[in-house]
Amino acid sequence: MISETGYIAYEDFGATGDGVSDDLLAIVQTHEYANAHGLSVRTKPGVTYHLGSQALTAMIATDTDWTSSRFTIDDTRVENHGAPLFEVRSLLESEDLQIDRLTRDQKQVDARPQRDCHVLVEDENRRLYIRRGLNQNTGVHQQDSFILHRDGAIEGDIDWDYDGVTRVEACPIDEKWLTLRGGIFTTFANRMKQEVGYNYWARNIVISRSNTEVDGLTHYVVGETAVGHPYRGFLSVRQCANITLRNCFVSGHKIYSTIGVAGKLVNMGSYDINANNVVNFHMINCRMNHICDRTRWGVIASNFCKHILLQNCTLSRMDTHMGVSGTYTIRHCTLGHMGLNAIGRGKLTLEDSTLYSRSLVNFRKDYGSTWEGDLVIRNCRWVPDCGDTTWSYMIDLNNDGMHDFGYPCTMPREIIVDGLFVDDGNHPADYRGMYFFTDPDGGGEDTTPAVERPFPYVPCQKLRVRGLITASGKKPRVSPNDELGKSIVMIEEGES
Repeated sequence: MISETGYIAYEDFGATGDGVSDDLLAIVQTHEYANAHGLSVRTKPGVTYHLGSQALTAMIATDTDWTSSRFTIDDTRVENHGAPLFEVRSLLESEDLQIDRLTRDQKQVDARPQRDCHVLVEDENRRLYIRRGLNQNTGVHQQDSFILHRDGAIEGDIDWDYDGVTRVEACPIDEKWLTLRGGIFTTFANRMKQEVGYNYWARNIVISRSNTEVDGLTHYVVGETAVGHPYRGFLSVRQCANITLRNCFVSGHKIYSTIGVAGKLVNMGSYDINANNVVNFHMINCRMNHICDRTRWGVIASNFCKHILLQNCTLSRMDTHMGVSGTYTIRHCTLGHMGLNAIGRGKLTLEDSTLYSRSLVNFRKDYGSTWEGDLVIRNCRWVPDCGDTTWSYMIDLNNDGMHDFGYPCTMPREIIVDGLFVDDGNHPADYRGMYFFTDPDGGGEDTTPAVERPFPYVPCQKLRVRGLITASGKKPRVSPNDELGKSIVMIEEGES
Protein backbone atom coordinates (compact mmCIF):
# COMPACT_ATOMS: atom_id res chain seq x y z
CA MET A 1 0.00 0.00 0.00
CA ILE A 2 2.78 2.45 0.87
CA SER A 3 5.01 3.36 -2.05
CA GLU A 4 8.78 3.03 -1.80
CA THR A 5 9.02 6.83 -1.59
CA GLY A 6 7.09 6.95 1.70
CA TYR A 7 3.80 8.43 0.51
CA ILE A 8 0.41 6.96 -0.30
CA ALA A 9 -2.01 7.65 -3.13
CA TYR A 10 -5.78 7.79 -3.43
CA GLU A 11 -5.66 4.71 -5.67
CA ASP A 12 -4.33 2.72 -2.70
CA PHE A 13 -7.83 3.00 -1.20
CA GLY A 14 -9.82 2.42 -4.38
CA ALA A 15 -9.97 5.74 -6.22
CA THR A 16 -10.30 5.29 -9.98
CA GLY A 17 -9.33 8.76 -11.17
CA ASP A 18 -11.51 8.35 -14.26
CA GLY A 19 -13.38 11.65 -13.73
CA VAL A 20 -16.75 9.84 -13.54
CA SER A 21 -16.74 7.53 -10.51
CA ASP A 22 -17.18 9.08 -7.07
CA ASP A 23 -13.71 9.05 -5.47
CA LEU A 24 -14.50 11.07 -2.36
CA LEU A 25 -14.79 8.13 0.07
CA ALA A 26 -11.45 6.71 -1.10
CA ILE A 27 -9.89 10.16 -0.66
CA VAL A 28 -11.28 10.44 2.89
CA GLN A 29 -9.89 7.00 3.78
CA THR A 30 -6.49 7.80 2.28
CA HIS A 31 -6.07 10.87 4.44
CA GLU A 32 -7.30 9.02 7.53
CA TYR A 33 -4.54 6.46 7.03
CA ALA A 34 -1.94 9.11 6.22
CA ASN A 35 -2.80 11.09 9.36
CA ALA A 36 -2.61 8.01 11.58
CA HIS A 37 0.80 6.96 10.21
CA GLY A 38 2.41 10.34 9.55
CA LEU A 39 2.60 9.81 5.81
CA SER A 40 2.43 12.27 2.94
CA VAL A 41 -0.17 11.95 0.19
CA ARG A 42 0.66 12.29 -3.51
CA THR A 43 -1.73 11.97 -6.42
CA LYS A 44 -1.15 10.66 -9.92
CA PRO A 45 -0.37 13.47 -12.36
CA GLY A 46 -2.95 13.98 -15.10
CA VAL A 47 -5.82 11.94 -13.65
CA THR A 48 -9.24 13.38 -12.72
CA TYR A 49 -10.93 12.64 -9.38
CA HIS A 50 -14.68 13.20 -9.11
CA LEU A 51 -15.67 14.36 -5.63
CA GLY A 52 -19.31 13.28 -5.88
CA SER A 53 -22.30 14.60 -3.93
CA GLN A 54 -21.85 12.99 -0.49
CA ALA A 55 -21.47 15.07 2.68
CA LEU A 56 -17.99 13.73 3.44
CA THR A 57 -14.93 15.69 4.54
CA ALA A 58 -11.36 14.52 4.07
CA MET A 59 -9.25 15.60 7.06
CA ILE A 60 -5.71 16.57 6.02
CA ALA A 61 -2.96 16.62 8.65
CA THR A 62 0.08 15.74 6.53
CA ASP A 63 1.78 17.20 3.47
CA THR A 64 -0.29 16.65 0.35
CA ASP A 65 0.89 16.98 -3.25
CA TRP A 66 -1.98 17.07 -5.72
CA THR A 67 0.53 17.44 -8.60
CA SER A 68 -1.28 18.18 -11.88
CA SER A 69 -4.30 16.07 -10.91
CA ARG A 70 -7.76 17.46 -11.61
CA PHE A 71 -10.73 17.42 -9.25
CA THR A 72 -14.36 17.77 -10.38
CA ILE A 73 -16.85 19.31 -7.93
CA ASP A 74 -20.43 19.09 -9.17
CA ASP A 75 -22.62 21.39 -7.09
CA THR A 76 -25.76 20.95 -9.18
CA ARG A 77 -26.94 18.21 -6.77
CA VAL A 78 -25.44 17.63 -3.30
CA GLU A 79 -26.40 16.17 0.08
CA ASN A 80 -25.21 19.18 2.10
CA HIS A 81 -24.04 22.42 0.50
CA GLY A 82 -22.37 23.49 3.76
CA ALA A 83 -20.09 20.46 4.16
CA PRO A 84 -16.44 21.11 3.17
CA LEU A 85 -14.67 18.62 0.93
CA PHE A 86 -11.31 18.97 2.68
CA GLU A 87 -10.27 20.36 6.06
CA VAL A 88 -6.64 20.99 6.89
CA ARG A 89 -6.37 20.67 10.65
CA SER A 90 -3.92 20.03 13.45
CA LEU A 91 -3.85 16.76 15.35
CA LEU A 92 -2.89 18.61 18.53
CA GLU A 93 -5.55 18.91 21.21
CA SER A 94 -6.79 22.36 22.20
CA GLU A 95 -5.52 23.79 25.49
CA ASP A 96 -7.54 25.08 28.43
CA LEU A 97 -6.47 28.62 29.27
CA GLN A 98 -7.78 31.05 31.85
CA ILE A 99 -7.88 34.66 30.66
CA ASP A 100 -10.27 36.82 32.62
CA ARG A 101 -9.49 40.33 31.44
CA LEU A 102 -7.58 42.06 28.67
CA THR A 103 -6.75 45.64 27.83
CA ARG A 104 -6.10 47.21 24.48
CA ASP A 105 -2.51 46.73 23.25
CA GLN A 106 -1.68 44.44 26.17
CA LYS A 107 1.61 42.64 25.51
CA GLN A 108 1.63 39.89 28.16
CA VAL A 109 -0.74 37.64 30.10
CA ASP A 110 -0.27 35.33 33.07
CA ALA A 111 -1.39 32.22 31.15
CA ARG A 112 1.40 29.86 30.09
CA PRO A 113 0.37 27.43 27.34
CA GLN A 114 2.34 24.24 26.77
CA ARG A 115 2.85 25.28 23.14
CA ASP A 116 2.53 28.53 21.25
CA CYS A 117 -1.19 28.88 20.51
CA HIS A 118 -3.58 30.75 18.30
CA VAL A 119 -6.04 32.22 20.80
CA LEU A 120 -9.54 33.52 20.18
CA VAL A 121 -11.17 35.53 22.98
CA GLU A 122 -14.68 36.91 23.07
CA ASP A 123 -16.89 39.11 25.23
CA GLU A 124 -20.50 38.21 24.52
CA ASN A 125 -21.71 41.23 26.50
CA ARG A 126 -20.52 43.74 23.94
CA ARG A 127 -21.36 43.97 20.25
CA LEU A 128 -19.24 45.52 17.53
CA TYR A 129 -19.46 46.03 13.75
CA ILE A 130 -23.13 46.90 13.88
CA ARG A 131 -23.62 47.07 10.15
CA ARG A 132 -25.51 49.85 8.42
CA GLY A 133 -27.31 49.83 5.09
CA LEU A 134 -29.10 47.21 3.02
CA ASN A 135 -27.23 44.38 4.81
CA GLN A 136 -27.82 45.90 8.24
CA ASN A 137 -27.50 43.73 11.35
CA THR A 138 -27.06 43.89 15.11
CA GLY A 139 -23.31 43.29 15.00
CA VAL A 140 -21.16 40.50 16.42
CA HIS A 141 -19.63 39.73 19.81
CA GLN A 142 -16.45 41.63 20.58
CA GLN A 143 -13.52 39.37 19.75
CA ASP A 144 -9.77 39.24 19.23
CA SER A 145 -7.37 36.69 17.79
CA PHE A 146 -3.67 36.59 18.64
CA ILE A 147 -0.69 34.32 19.03
CA LEU A 148 0.10 33.51 22.64
CA HIS A 149 3.67 32.34 23.13
CA ARG A 150 4.71 29.94 25.87
CA ASP A 151 6.20 32.76 27.92
CA GLY A 152 2.85 34.60 27.93
CA ALA A 153 3.87 37.15 25.27
CA ILE A 154 1.15 38.29 22.87
CA GLU A 155 1.77 38.61 19.12
CA GLY A 156 -1.01 40.58 17.43
CA ASP A 157 -1.97 43.55 19.57
CA ILE A 158 -5.28 43.35 21.44
CA ASP A 159 -7.80 45.65 19.74
CA TRP A 160 -10.35 46.13 22.53
CA ASP A 161 -10.72 46.36 26.31
CA TYR A 162 -12.25 43.29 27.97
CA ASP A 163 -13.74 43.80 31.42
CA GLY A 164 -14.73 40.17 31.17
CA VAL A 165 -13.75 37.39 28.77
CA THR A 166 -16.65 35.00 28.23
CA ARG A 167 -14.95 32.65 25.76
CA VAL A 168 -11.38 31.48 25.23
CA GLU A 169 -10.27 29.02 22.53
CA ALA A 170 -6.58 28.10 22.35
CA CYS A 171 -5.41 26.03 19.39
CA PRO A 172 -1.75 24.86 19.58
CA ILE A 173 0.51 25.82 16.69
CA ASP A 174 2.37 22.92 15.08
CA GLU A 175 6.09 23.63 14.85
CA LYS A 176 6.36 21.96 11.44
CA TRP A 177 4.77 23.64 8.44
CA LEU A 178 2.26 21.68 6.37
CA THR A 179 2.14 22.19 2.61
CA LEU A 180 -0.63 21.62 0.10
CA ARG A 181 0.82 21.64 -3.39
CA GLY A 182 -0.72 21.68 -6.86
CA GLY A 183 -4.18 20.47 -7.83
CA ILE A 184 -6.59 21.81 -10.46
CA PHE A 185 -10.12 22.05 -9.05
CA THR A 186 -13.21 22.82 -11.14
CA THR A 187 -16.53 23.68 -9.50
CA PHE A 188 -19.73 23.28 -11.52
CA ALA A 189 -21.68 26.04 -9.85
CA ASN A 190 -24.85 25.54 -7.85
CA ARG A 191 -28.22 26.60 -9.24
CA MET A 192 -30.01 27.14 -5.97
CA LYS A 193 -33.01 29.46 -6.16
CA GLN A 194 -34.48 31.41 -3.26
CA GLU A 195 -36.37 34.69 -3.54
CA VAL A 196 -35.60 36.08 -0.07
CA GLY A 197 -32.29 35.73 1.79
CA TYR A 198 -29.47 33.45 0.81
CA ASN A 199 -27.36 30.48 1.89
CA TYR A 200 -23.60 30.35 1.62
CA TRP A 201 -22.13 27.29 -0.07
CA ALA A 202 -19.00 25.68 1.33
CA ARG A 203 -18.01 22.70 -0.82
CA ASN A 204 -14.47 23.82 -0.35
CA ILE A 205 -11.09 23.51 1.36
CA VAL A 206 -11.14 24.74 4.97
CA ILE A 207 -7.82 25.52 6.64
CA SER A 208 -7.81 25.70 10.44
CA ARG A 209 -4.22 24.56 11.04
CA SER A 210 -1.57 27.18 11.78
CA ASN A 211 1.71 27.12 9.86
CA THR A 212 0.17 26.02 6.57
CA GLU A 213 1.13 26.93 3.01
CA VAL A 214 -0.91 26.36 -0.14
CA ASP A 215 1.33 26.44 -3.20
CA GLY A 216 0.23 26.26 -6.84
CA LEU A 217 -3.45 25.39 -6.39
CA THR A 218 -5.85 26.31 -9.23
CA HIS A 219 -9.62 26.76 -8.93
CA TYR A 220 -12.06 27.30 -11.79
CA VAL A 221 -15.80 27.99 -11.64
CA VAL A 222 -17.95 26.91 -14.59
CA GLY A 223 -21.61 26.31 -15.39
CA GLU A 224 -23.06 29.43 -13.75
CA THR A 225 -26.65 30.10 -14.87
CA ALA A 226 -29.23 32.83 -14.30
CA VAL A 227 -29.78 31.66 -10.71
CA GLY A 228 -27.42 30.60 -7.94
CA HIS A 229 -26.30 31.25 -4.40
CA PRO A 230 -23.00 32.63 -3.09
CA TYR A 231 -19.87 30.78 -2.01
CA ARG A 232 -18.09 31.40 1.28
CA GLY A 233 -14.68 30.79 -0.27
CA PHE A 234 -13.11 27.81 -2.00
CA LEU A 235 -10.05 28.39 0.14
CA SER A 236 -11.54 29.24 3.53
CA VAL A 237 -8.99 30.00 6.27
CA ARG A 238 -10.22 30.39 9.81
CA GLN A 239 -8.99 30.67 13.40
CA CYS A 240 -5.29 30.00 12.87
CA ALA A 241 -1.96 31.75 12.38
CA ASN A 242 0.83 31.98 9.82
CA ILE A 243 -0.94 31.12 6.58
CA THR A 244 0.57 31.62 3.12
CA LEU A 245 -1.24 31.23 -0.20
CA ARG A 246 1.44 31.15 -2.90
CA ASN A 247 1.25 30.87 -6.70
CA CYS A 248 -2.48 30.13 -6.60
CA PHE A 249 -5.01 30.83 -9.36
CA VAL A 250 -8.55 31.70 -8.26
CA SER A 251 -11.81 32.65 -9.97
CA GLY A 252 -14.39 35.39 -9.60
CA HIS A 253 -18.01 34.38 -9.09
CA LYS A 254 -21.06 35.66 -10.91
CA ILE A 255 -23.08 38.29 -9.03
CA TYR A 256 -26.58 37.25 -7.97
CA SER A 257 -29.20 39.33 -6.16
CA THR A 258 -31.87 38.68 -3.55
CA ILE A 259 -34.16 40.51 -1.12
CA GLY A 260 -32.07 41.38 1.94
CA VAL A 261 -32.85 42.04 5.59
CA ALA A 262 -33.86 45.63 4.82
CA GLY A 263 -36.52 44.36 2.42
CA LYS A 264 -34.68 45.67 -0.64
CA LEU A 265 -32.73 44.08 -3.46
CA VAL A 266 -29.08 43.43 -2.60
CA ASN A 267 -26.20 41.70 -4.32
CA MET A 268 -24.93 38.51 -2.74
CA GLY A 269 -21.19 38.54 -2.09
CA SER A 270 -19.53 35.34 -3.35
CA TYR A 271 -15.85 34.62 -2.75
CA ASP A 272 -13.10 32.27 -3.80
CA ILE A 273 -10.88 33.14 -0.82
CA ASN A 274 -12.05 33.86 2.71
CA ALA A 275 -10.01 34.50 5.86
CA ASN A 276 -11.45 34.88 9.37
CA ASN A 277 -9.59 35.36 12.68
CA VAL A 278 -6.19 34.78 11.08
CA VAL A 279 -2.94 36.21 12.44
CA ASN A 280 -0.30 36.70 9.73
CA PHE A 281 -2.15 36.06 6.48
CA HIS A 282 0.02 36.27 3.36
CA MET A 283 -0.80 35.97 -0.34
CA ILE A 284 2.22 35.81 -2.64
CA ASN A 285 2.03 35.73 -6.45
CA CYS A 286 -1.65 34.79 -6.53
CA ARG A 287 -3.70 35.76 -9.56
CA MET A 288 -6.97 35.62 -11.46
CA ASN A 289 -8.37 36.69 -14.82
CA HIS A 290 -10.87 39.41 -15.78
CA ILE A 291 -10.19 41.73 -12.86
CA CYS A 292 -12.34 44.48 -14.39
CA ASP A 293 -15.35 42.26 -15.17
CA ARG A 294 -18.18 43.90 -13.21
CA THR A 295 -20.40 40.83 -13.56
CA ARG A 296 -18.02 39.10 -11.10
CA TRP A 297 -17.92 39.75 -7.37
CA GLY A 298 -14.67 40.65 -5.60
CA VAL A 299 -12.62 37.51 -5.14
CA ILE A 300 -11.73 37.77 -1.43
CA ALA A 301 -13.19 38.74 1.93
CA SER A 302 -11.68 38.75 5.42
CA ASN A 303 -12.76 39.46 8.99
CA PHE A 304 -10.90 39.97 12.30
CA CYS A 305 -7.45 39.39 10.83
CA LYS A 306 -4.11 40.78 12.00
CA HIS A 307 -1.13 41.52 9.77
CA ILE A 308 -2.14 41.00 6.14
CA LEU A 309 0.34 41.02 3.25
CA LEU A 310 -0.42 40.82 -0.47
CA GLN A 311 2.63 40.76 -2.71
CA ASN A 312 2.89 40.32 -6.50
CA CYS A 313 -0.81 39.50 -6.75
CA THR A 314 -3.36 40.24 -9.49
CA LEU A 315 -6.87 40.16 -8.03
CA SER A 316 -10.22 41.91 -8.52
CA ARG A 317 -10.08 43.22 -4.94
CA MET A 318 -8.78 42.94 -1.40
CA ASP A 319 -11.29 43.50 1.40
CA THR A 320 -11.41 43.53 5.19
CA HIS A 321 -15.08 43.51 6.22
CA MET A 322 -15.01 43.47 10.01
CA GLY A 323 -11.56 44.76 10.54
CA VAL A 324 -7.85 44.19 10.24
CA SER A 325 -5.23 45.48 12.64
CA GLY A 326 -1.49 45.75 12.81
CA THR A 327 -0.02 45.99 9.31
CA TYR A 328 -2.08 45.81 6.12
CA THR A 329 0.30 45.89 3.15
CA ILE A 330 -0.38 45.75 -0.59
CA ARG A 331 2.91 45.59 -2.50
CA HIS A 332 3.66 45.08 -6.22
CA CYS A 333 0.02 44.17 -6.85
CA THR A 334 -2.67 44.86 -9.45
CA LEU A 335 -6.22 45.22 -8.12
CA GLY A 336 -9.31 45.38 -10.33
CA HIS A 337 -12.72 47.00 -10.34
CA MET A 338 -13.52 46.39 -6.63
CA GLY A 339 -10.15 47.63 -5.47
CA LEU A 340 -8.75 47.99 -1.97
CA ASN A 341 -11.22 48.06 0.93
CA ALA A 342 -10.32 48.60 4.55
CA ILE A 343 -11.73 48.88 8.07
CA GLY A 344 -9.59 48.72 11.19
CA ARG A 345 -6.47 50.19 12.73
CA GLY A 346 -2.73 50.20 12.30
CA LYS A 347 -0.64 51.05 9.23
CA LEU A 348 -2.17 50.59 5.78
CA THR A 349 0.49 50.66 3.05
CA LEU A 350 -0.15 50.63 -0.69
CA GLU A 351 3.06 50.64 -2.69
CA ASP A 352 4.37 49.93 -6.20
CA SER A 353 0.88 48.84 -7.26
CA THR A 354 -1.74 49.55 -9.95
CA LEU A 355 -5.44 49.84 -9.13
CA TYR A 356 -8.44 50.05 -11.47
CA SER A 357 -11.14 50.69 -8.89
CA ARG A 358 -13.58 53.59 -8.62
CA SER A 359 -11.55 54.96 -5.69
CA LEU A 360 -7.95 54.20 -4.87
CA VAL A 361 -8.87 53.22 -1.29
CA ASN A 362 -12.38 52.56 0.00
CA PHE A 363 -13.03 52.71 3.73
CA ARG A 364 -16.27 50.76 3.99
CA LYS A 365 -19.28 52.94 4.79
CA ASP A 366 -21.36 50.03 6.13
CA TYR A 367 -18.86 49.70 9.01
CA GLY A 368 -18.30 53.41 9.64
CA SER A 369 -15.44 54.20 7.22
CA THR A 370 -13.06 53.91 10.15
CA TRP A 371 -9.27 53.57 10.02
CA GLU A 372 -7.41 54.34 13.22
CA GLY A 373 -3.87 54.90 12.12
CA ASP A 374 -1.94 56.01 9.06
CA LEU A 375 -2.29 55.43 5.31
CA VAL A 376 0.80 55.45 3.08
CA ILE A 377 0.51 55.48 -0.73
CA ARG A 378 3.86 55.12 -2.45
CA ASN A 379 4.82 54.83 -6.15
CA CYS A 380 1.38 53.74 -7.38
CA ARG A 381 -0.74 54.08 -10.51
CA TRP A 382 -4.50 54.52 -10.37
CA VAL A 383 -6.84 54.12 -13.34
CA PRO A 384 -10.22 55.27 -11.93
CA ASP A 385 -13.19 53.03 -12.69
CA CYS A 386 -11.18 50.80 -15.06
CA GLY A 387 -10.72 53.74 -17.41
CA ASP A 388 -14.41 54.56 -17.87
CA THR A 389 -15.61 58.16 -17.85
CA THR A 390 -15.72 59.22 -14.20
CA TRP A 391 -14.99 61.95 -11.67
CA SER A 392 -12.09 60.78 -9.55
CA TYR A 393 -12.18 60.54 -5.74
CA MET A 394 -8.97 59.08 -4.36
CA ILE A 395 -10.32 58.00 -0.96
CA ASP A 396 -13.96 57.02 -0.54
CA LEU A 397 -15.42 57.33 2.97
CA ASN A 398 -18.62 58.53 4.57
CA ASN A 399 -19.95 58.64 8.12
CA ASP A 400 -22.65 61.15 9.03
CA GLY A 401 -22.29 60.51 12.77
CA MET A 402 -25.86 59.27 13.18
CA HIS A 403 -25.23 55.53 13.58
CA ASP A 404 -23.63 53.56 16.40
CA PHE A 405 -21.28 50.97 14.88
CA GLY A 406 -20.20 49.80 18.34
CA TYR A 407 -16.94 51.77 18.33
CA PRO A 408 -15.76 55.35 17.70
CA CYS A 409 -15.00 56.04 14.04
CA THR A 410 -12.16 58.02 12.55
CA MET A 411 -10.57 58.92 9.26
CA PRO A 412 -6.91 57.94 8.91
CA ARG A 413 -4.85 60.11 11.24
CA GLU A 414 -2.23 60.94 8.62
CA ILE A 415 -2.19 60.20 4.90
CA ILE A 416 1.07 60.25 2.98
CA VAL A 417 1.06 60.25 -0.83
CA ASP A 418 4.60 59.83 -2.13
CA GLY A 419 4.45 59.11 -5.85
CA LEU A 420 1.06 58.59 -7.53
CA PHE A 421 0.02 58.76 -11.17
CA VAL A 422 -3.72 59.28 -11.65
CA ASP A 423 -4.86 58.28 -15.13
CA ASP A 424 -7.91 60.57 -15.13
CA GLY A 425 -7.80 61.53 -18.80
CA ASN A 426 -11.25 60.05 -19.46
CA HIS A 427 -13.42 62.42 -17.45
CA PRO A 428 -16.77 64.31 -17.74
CA ALA A 429 -16.88 67.62 -19.59
CA ASP A 430 -17.37 69.58 -16.35
CA TYR A 431 -14.47 67.85 -14.59
CA ARG A 432 -12.39 70.25 -12.52
CA GLY A 433 -9.86 67.80 -11.16
CA MET A 434 -9.73 64.86 -8.77
CA TYR A 435 -10.66 65.09 -5.12
CA PHE A 436 -8.59 63.48 -2.39
CA PHE A 437 -11.78 62.63 -0.46
CA THR A 438 -15.48 62.18 -1.06
CA ASP A 439 -17.80 64.01 1.38
CA PRO A 440 -16.83 62.17 4.62
CA ASP A 441 -19.37 63.58 7.08
CA GLY A 442 -22.10 64.37 4.57
CA GLY A 443 -25.51 63.81 6.06
CA GLY A 444 -27.50 63.76 2.85
CA GLU A 445 -30.89 65.21 3.78
CA ASP A 446 -29.91 65.30 7.46
CA THR A 447 -29.34 68.94 8.43
CA THR A 448 -27.97 68.18 11.91
CA PRO A 449 -24.66 70.05 12.31
CA ALA A 450 -21.70 67.67 12.36
CA VAL A 451 -20.68 68.81 15.86
CA GLU A 452 -24.09 67.84 17.26
CA ARG A 453 -24.30 64.34 15.83
CA PRO A 454 -24.33 61.60 18.50
CA PHE A 455 -21.46 59.54 17.07
CA PRO A 456 -19.06 62.11 15.59
CA TYR A 457 -16.61 61.10 12.89
CA VAL A 458 -13.04 62.20 13.64
CA PRO A 459 -11.46 63.90 10.63
CA CYS A 460 -8.02 63.30 9.17
CA GLN A 461 -5.32 65.42 10.80
CA LYS A 462 -2.74 65.69 8.05
CA LEU A 463 -2.43 64.99 4.33
CA ARG A 464 1.09 65.02 2.85
CA VAL A 465 1.43 64.94 -0.94
CA ARG A 466 4.55 64.58 -3.05
CA GLY A 467 5.06 63.42 -6.61
CA LEU A 468 1.38 63.33 -7.62
CA ILE A 469 0.77 63.57 -11.38
CA THR A 470 -2.61 63.58 -13.12
CA ALA A 471 -3.19 62.69 -16.77
CA SER A 472 -5.76 65.50 -16.97
CA GLY A 473 -3.20 68.02 -15.80
CA LYS A 474 -5.77 69.43 -13.38
CA LYS A 475 -4.77 70.25 -9.82
CA PRO A 476 -6.37 68.01 -7.18
CA ARG A 477 -8.57 69.38 -4.42
CA VAL A 478 -9.34 68.18 -0.92
CA SER A 479 -13.08 67.43 -1.01
CA PRO A 480 -16.45 68.67 -2.24
CA ASN A 481 -17.07 69.34 1.47
CA ASP A 482 -15.50 72.76 2.02
CA GLU A 483 -15.52 72.26 5.78
CA LEU A 484 -13.27 69.23 5.45
CA GLY A 485 -10.78 71.28 3.48
CA LYS A 486 -10.54 73.70 6.39
CA SER A 487 -9.94 70.97 8.99
CA ILE A 488 -7.10 69.05 7.32
CA VAL A 489 -3.52 70.23 7.34
CA MET A 490 -2.48 69.65 3.73
CA ILE A 491 1.20 69.74 2.90
CA GLU A 492 2.28 69.60 -0.74
CA GLU A 493 5.98 68.90 -1.07
CA GLY A 494 8.09 69.25 -4.18
CA GLU A 495 9.91 66.46 -5.96
CA SER A 496 12.89 65.14 -4.02
